[in-house]
Amino acid sequence: MPYVNIKITREGATAEQKKALIKGVTDLLQTVLNKAPASTFVVIDEVALEDWGVGGLPVDEYRRKAGEKS
Repeated sequence: MPYVNIKITREGATAEQKKALIKGVTDLLQTVLNKAPASTFVVIDEVALEDWGVGGLPVDEYRRKAGEKS
């Protein structure tokens, strides 16, 4: 029984977007692993930006610096 945990940041993902994520992952599991949709579990965790980082920087600082370069 496949279990997939998706982590997204709390930046306003709508219910429709979350539904699309679940459908996409379920379709992928069905295609790649030949699993019936009813046998798959997809969990979406919303995490705060300050809980993770990219390239050694908190993600909000990383995005700010990336915006300065554009």
